[in-house]
Amino acid sequence: MKFFQHFIMKIFKHTKDVFQLKDLEKIAPKEKGITAMSVKEVLQSLVDDGMVDCERIGTSNYYWAFPSKALHARKRKLEVLESQLSEGSQKHASLQKSIEKAKIGRCETSLVQMLAKELSSLWNQTKQLKVVGNLTSRQANKVAKEAANRWTGMYHNNTDK
Repeated sequence: MKFFQHFIMKIFKHTKDVFQLKDLEKIAPKEKGITAMSVKEVLQSLVDDGMVDCERIGTSNYYWAFPSKALHARKRKLEVLESQLSEGSQKHASLQKSIEKAKIGRCETSLVQMLAKELSSLWNQTKQLKVVGNLTSRQANKVAKEAANRWTGMYHNNTDK
C-alpha cells in the first residue's frame, strides 16, 4: 500500500493539479503501473493520512496535494511521533524507578525474613538453655541437699557419740 501511495503522491507533486477519481484512475495505470481498481483505495488511505485533500463539489470529489501539504503533514506526523517517544521515555523511566523500588523492597523483605529466622533460632536456643539450666539447677539442688544431709547426718551422728 505504501508503495502505491508513493506513486500517487508523485503524480500530485509533479503536476501540482487537482484531480477527480476518474482522472487518477486513468493516469495512475499509465504512468505508475497502479491498477485502476486499487487507485480509489490508495487515494482514500492518503486522504485518511492527511497527505491528500479531498473536497466534494456538486456530485464530484476533487483531490489535490501540494508539496507544502505533504511537508506539513510529515511535520505533524513527526511531532506526534516525537510526543509519543517522549511519553514512552517517561513511562520507561517511571517503570525503571518502580522496578528499583521493588528490588529495594524485595531486599528488605529478604533481610526481614533472615532476621526473623535468626531471632527464632535464638529463641529456641534460649529455651534450650533454660531447660538445661533448670535441669542443672535441680541437679545442683539435689547434690547440695545430699551434701547437706551428709553433713547434718555426720553432725547428728557425731553428736550422738
